[in-house]
Amino acid sequence: MQTYSNEEIRQALKNWQHLLQDYARADRSKAIIQVLNTFIPFIGLWVLMYFSLFWSYWITLGLAVVNAFFLVRIFIIQHDCGHKSFFPSQAWNRVVGFACSLFSTIPYDYWSRQHSYHHGHTGELEVRDIGDIYFMTEDEFRQASPWQRFAYRVWRMPLVTFFIGPLAYMGLYMRYPFTRFEGWKGTHRRMYLNNVLILGLYVLMGALLGWKQFLLVHIPIILTFFIIAIWFFYVQHQHEMTYKAWKANWDFLLSAIRGSTFYRLPKLVHWLTGNIGYHHIHHLNSKIPNYNLIRCAEENPILQKYITSVTFGESLKLMFNKLWSEEQQRMITFREFYRRERVRREMKMQSAQRNAA
Repeated sequence: MQTYSNEEIRQALKNWQHLLQDYARADRSKAIIQVLNTFIPFIGLWVLMYFSLFWSYWITLGLAVVNAFFLVRIFIIQHDCGHKSFFPSQAWNRVVGFACSLFSTIPYDYWSRQHSYHHGHTGELEVRDIGDIYFMTEDEFRQASPWQRFAYRVWRMPLVTFFIGPLAYMGLYMRYPFTRFEGWKGTHRRMYLNNVLILGLYVLMGALLGWKQFLLVHIPIILTFFIIAIWFFYVQHQHEMTYKAWKANWDFLLSAIRGSTFYRLPKLVHWLTGNIGYHHIHHLNSKIPNYNLIRCAEENPILQKYITSVTFGESLKLMFNKLWSEEQQRMITFREFYRRERVRREMKMQSAQRNAA
């Protein structure tokens, strides 16, 4: 894969704001169509799953995987509403975004503000616990205690990161406001309100349909949705040649182009995931609604020249990226780290022997 210098990227894309401005316009007709072709299939599949309980639960689980992608699509609508980019009307963005949160179970206002902070700081090494999956640098891991190394290695196990992690994110981090900034008290109250309304909705559905039937249908959809969401977050920002820098040296353009992937997926999967695979463009301008991202990419080939493009097969290898090497400016595996440590120790021993001689 050809590599480009940071300066070359800056020069080639110095007019990026002008390139993107025409796409950062919400279209009410497109927004309404997307709401209809997302919510109607989701509800229809949910009803079909309910009746499939009388046939075979394997059919129910298969339909749950499909419907989880429609829930991803619902969440992308919520996500765009949070960026105030989905509808031209901000009142409609708030109403539809909040309605989406009752399906996704992700509190609308709290997550939107948290996500906006992520957009302004993604790739900054001082900020790793908001909008990204926590990682350590090579030097931090080297200096960590044995217990800290063990805990981090457990956290970065695929089973924990991509299966247990989503459970914690869904059941804990989206239920209690761990992110606390000045002026967020109202946001925290709305988060609690969101939680109460979701609980009330679940109680109502359980009472109407039967708790067993409701949970057998809905829980697999929610769990699969969160696994998909966490996986996308990981692939989008923790690829090998990503961009990480301390605030003093951080660059917004580079964090978007180098720090975000273009997830090259089949057209149907792009549709189901609200085109969020075009993540580099989304990070350049979060005001571009998801239904304009593909057109923006196709009409501006320069935006695709300097990015990291990965297929689904290639993305599976990214789960072995564990540490950010500031020396090499890339993510490395634990195997690479320990191999480099052996070389480092051998060089120290040789140096000590020469000095002793």
